[in-house]
Amino acid sequence: PGDKPLEPLKYSKVAMEASVSRREAKGCVLGTTSLLYHCLGKEVSVAFVLRDVGVLLLEGGQAQMRFYPDFLEKMTRQKITGKSSQEKATFKALQQLDLVVSRGVPVAALASFSHVIVFPELQPQPLPQPQPPRGA
Repeated sequence: PGDKPLEPLKYSKVAMEASVSRREAKGCVLGTTSLLYHCLGKEVSVAFVLRDVGVLLLEGGQAQMRFYPDFLEKMTRQKITGKSSQEKATFKALQQLDLVVSRGVPVAALASFSHVIVFPELQPQPLPQPQPPRGA
């Protein structure tokens, strides 16, 4: 729809942002998409906790995303206390639509899930800096 061309994922950029090797980044992306595909296809109830974003809930072949308030704040690049009346109203509306979830709420309280997966599984490690060629 919309004739928007698909672009291949740049694994090198993902690896750099996540401070992991390109191979690890590609393996994580492919593994995650494969797992999502399987869960949706088999209608497995699972909660994917995206550590800095929120919780992706898959139930009965349906997906629903719930966002952490601080993630939404980052997206607007302003703190709630400094927002205009319209921005505060928008944030309150998102909360009422069940699109916002507190980090303190147990995932099991959101629905009955047979599996909970926390991302990222890998802890970012600093990549070795390339050494300049000798004699340079």
